[in-house]
Amino acid sequence: MRILHHIPLSPFCRKVRLALHEKRIPFELRAERIWERREEFLGMNPAGTVPVLEEENGLVIAESYAICEYLDEAYPDTPLMGRTHAERAEVRRLVAWFDTKFEREVTRNLYFEKQLKRTLGLGNPDASALRAGYANLKPHIEYIGWLAETRAWLAGSQISLADLAAAAHLSTLDYIGDIDWSLNDAVKDWYARVKSRPSFRPVLADRVSGLTPPQHYADLDF
Repeated sequence: MRILHHIPLSPFCRKVRLALHEKRIPFELRAERIWERREEFLGMNPAGTVPVLEEENGLVIAESYAICEYLDEAYPDTPLMGRTHAERAEVRRLVAWFDTKFEREVTRNLYFEKQLKRTLGLGNPDASALRAGYANLKPHIEYIGWLAETRAWLAGSQISLADLAAAAHLSTLDYIGDIDWSLNDAVKDWYARVKSRPSFRPVLADRVSGLTPPQHYADLDF
């Protein structure tokens, strides 16, 4: 069986899970305690990070973007990277926006500080990082709202990896109660469409010990 090594709330792992489900590719999830630095896991990915995909033929692919590019090339029936050169460029730009800029300015300051830092035994959240995360979140929400208002989906006319990357980050932050959906109706409507897709249901079913998501988290109609 194909295996995806993951951490439940990691937005990068969630993005890959969504891509696999959108493409209807069967796989088994395997939670990886990356802080334990298992020798077998480090043999697959010396960086010691997730996600890591093990294909049935023994191929091992690490890093979420590399996995998603591989999936789109190896299983092209449901394309997630766009169909034209221009579409593919825009999808790549937005995926980089969310996985680099949004992650650095928002996700790292909120999810890492509030949840992952505790799991890794790195102490209490940094108040200045939390303030920066909340301050940075608002302009990012406004930008996503502009994209949602001007396009059918974030990168164009079809759902793409850009939508999955953005939704993965927002779902992680939503789980820890850090998204105020009243800030932007266009973002709320777009996210409702994404999380209503069958691919999102396994993600919404995730539960982390000691941390309960808000009541609306798994509600498709908020």
